[in-house]
Amino acid sequence: MTPPALLPRSIAAIVLALLACTFAANHIAARIAFDNETGLLLAILCRSAVPVLCLTALLAWRRERFSLPAGVWPWQLLFGTLIAIQSYCIYSAIVRIPVALALLVVNIFPLLLALLTWALGGAAPTPRTLRIMLVILFGLGMALDVPARLAGADDGVAWGAGIAYSLVAAGVFAVALWVVNNRLASVHGPVRSLTAMLTVFGYASLAGATGLVPGGLSLPAAPAGWWALGCLALLYGSAFSLLFVWVNRLDMPRNAPVMNVEPVAGLVFGWVILGQQLGPLQVAGALVVVGGIILLTSKAA
Repeated sequence: MTPPALLPRSIAAIVLALLACTFAANHIAARIAFDNETGLLLAILCRSAVPVLCLTALLAWRRERFSLPAGVWPWQLLFGTLIAIQSYCIYSAIVRIPVALALLVVNIFPLLLALLTWALGGAAPTPRTLRIMLVILFGLGMALDVPARLAGADDGVAWGAGIAYSLVAAGVFAVALWVVNNRLASVHGPVRSLTAMLTVFGYASLAGATGLVPGGLSLPAAPAGWWALGCLALLYGSAFSLLFVWVNRLDMPRNAPVMNVEPVAGLVFGWVILGQQLGPLQVAGALVVVGGIILLTSKAA
């Protein structure tokens, strides 16, 4: 089968930037939904249901079988479990701290993936990569205004819990990517993604049915919450599905760093839509982190 032709790099970059902005908008919609008393598990159910429907339709349209190679089920289940944890943690973070900062912390996953790969026997980071990592950590400290956090400044924001959830989300996503790269590379992309989304949907349904997360299935208390719930499902589902459909034409090894505009988009959307403003030092730190991650994920690093 002839592989699809790659899009021109400028077009691919525009597509990836638009997808990154769509993912960021999904999190803004989620924050609005949560502010209107929408249950966290309900949001995860809606967010995972749309990709399940889209990917199922795609497999049916292509007449492809839904099957996994022998011996990969445990790794596929682990992958889905990690994505479920990441989904829960990132939504738990954005309900506590500004969306842009939650996304910024989550997007340090390339740094964690590089360290994890090294720890598990992969190539050691180059001196240049280590320097970039240190710059990223410095920028992250600026963005989170660590001195103020250590001084115990009380601004009504649950910084500790929010940052912790964001770090866990980044960590489990790094592990999930390691599993994909090293244990699930033989699995057909749509099957792998569909199985993961089904796993997320299953965990959210089980947690809701057992009452594991109090209020997890609460319905929105106002029309704005319903609109936001619909938007987050549509935005995430469309971006996830389109990314998969176009992935073979986007030359991801070269263009993936463009996706790191997501926290910047979250910063802009959070300011315009939610009124979440960051100080100059925090904005500068966010830009340092994003720039460092782009360098880290480029081949030059």
